[in-house]
Amino acid sequence: GAPLVGTGMESVVAAGSGAVVLAKRDGIVHRVDGSYVVVRAFDKNKDEYLGVDIYKLRKFQRSNHNTCINQRPIVKIGDYVRENDVIADGAAIDRGELALGKNVLVAFMSWQGYNFEDSIVMSSDVVKRDVFTSIHIEEFECVVRDTPLGPEKIMRSVPDVNEENLSHLDDVGIVNIGAEVSASSVLVGKVTPRPPVSLPPETKLLVTIFGEKVFDCVDRLCICRPMLKDSDRCACVCAEGVEENDRSLLISRVRSVTFMKERDYEIDVVSEYFHDELKKLLRSADVPLNGHADLDSLFAATSTDALWEMGLASSKVSAKVSEMKGKFDEIVSEAHSKFEQKIDKLNYGYDLPQGVLTIVKVFVAVKHNLQPGDKMAGRHGNKGVISRIVPVEDMPHLEDGTPVDIILNSLGVPSRMNIGQILETHLGWASVNLGKKIARMLDQGGDSVVEDVRSFLGEVYKGQKLGKDVASMSDEALLQFANRLRKGVPMAAPVFEGPKDAQISRLLELAEVDPSGQVDLYDGRLGNKFDRKVTVGYIYMLKLHHLVDDKIHARSVGPYGLVTQQPLGGKSH
Repeated sequence: GAPLVGTGMESVVAAGSGAVVLAKRDGIVHRVDGSYVVVRAFDKNKDEYLGVDIYKLRKFQRSNHNTCINQRPIVKIGDYVRENDVIADGAAIDRGELALGKNVLVAFMSWQGYNFEDSIVMSSDVVKRDVFTSIHIEEFECVVRDTPLGPEKIMRSVPDVNEENLSHLDDVGIVNIGAEVSASSVLVGKVTPRPPVSLPPETKLLVTIFGEKVFDCVDRLCICRPMLKDSDRCACVCAEGVEENDRSLLISRVRSVTFMKERDYEIDVVSEYFHDELKKLLRSADVPLNGHADLDSLFAATSTDALWEMGLASSKVSAKVSEMKGKFDEIVSEAHSKFEQKIDKLNYGYDLPQGVLTIVKVFVAVKHNLQPGDKMAGRHGNKGVISRIVPVEDMPHLEDGTPVDIILNSLGVPSRMNIGQILETHLGWASVNLGKKIARMLDQGGDSVVEDVRSFLGEVYKGQKLGKDVASMSDEALLQFANRLRKGVPMAAPVFEGPKDAQISRLLELAEVDPSGQVDLYDGRLGNKFDRKVTVGYIYMLKLHHLVDDKIHARSVGPYGLVTQQPLGGKSH
């Protein structure tokens, strides 16, 4: 989630990052699902049709760093959005704010020497809760060429390969979507013709009997890289090329259904708007009720086409209805022609390089859990490598039994003089404990709960603009706002305007914790209290893209230097 202690610039950075979806113009949200947000453009000052904006969200796409891009809508049907409002979060964005890491409970202390020299001790509970788990998408490409000896072929029955290793391929020879694959799994079965050799007598006999040459080939399989582990899944297959097979036809069909959806969404919004406008005109005209009680029941019982005819037949509004019908038909036909263009483009195919018959791309989603050797950092240059993941029951815990998530070495602070991380820890501790106090107030209930929460928030935001807003909020809005603060009161510490130590102490006292920011910790293994109080709080930690899975490397033989005969190269060779 977004940091509890931020800079105040998170939403500005997120909006300008290009990772989020911004509204192109003012409008009302007409439809929302996992893949689309449909907004009917609307101007409060002009009562006219302005068009439809359809935002297609990026779902589980691969970035150029092999990370996963997924956009999630954050608006609801009926919401009024303004131009440049965030309507969908992107990767590492939380409700329109930059969120590159997670808030974790930290203790600054030594622990069995495992956090010596910037090493980090992590609780197994963090791994279990998938706090720093990331999804990466690997791309594999298989190119089918036309060789002088004949074309290469994609097929399921690859000679000299065990049937067990091909069980997750479809009839065409391409891996099924959703199949679990591991290192050295076959993703695409491809065979290449090889030069003919002198045939053994039994093959000559077969050729004589059946009158055809046996397809002599070498298997050229597209297989997973060794880095992929057992739990990885194949997510998506995209086949391009001249050769029409069942799989490429299926992919084309899925794409055409997507285009059809976009067209239908647009026509839906247009129809709804114009039908509402038509009903308004009919209300102003003297329309016969034809035995119905009122106009609403007449409209409910009459088809859309009949309503148009009714409007055109009315002398009072026929000119306006005729103009409106012309505009409606024009917009609908434009939507249909846009759809036809997209389908034509899809059917046209791809321009592949000379001699290439087909290209198959397979995208495999890989789940990376946190493990020793992964690199992590805070926001003050306080980076380190995880040395050990300790069972949660062995981690030091607070008086109420809450185990800490992460242990950092206190020797990493004084010599580097980045005291910001300690101030952040204290402010984070105040933030979460203020949230707990607000949650207790809300859960107790009672007649005075609204006034108690209002006066407490007034104290928290004393001297801030938000303090005045809290005082003037309605009871319902105040309770909604307070419920959002249950997990912590967000703080902004802008550059050159960070809180002074007196302000931090005041917030800690308000949260009813020790104003020093230090607490008694207990050893998880023996249950004894540590000799001295320990600085404990919430800090924002990030997992960096230096994963041990990508770095670990071993070799037996490989390239050696010509002169020195030393091993050369590294993981890349």
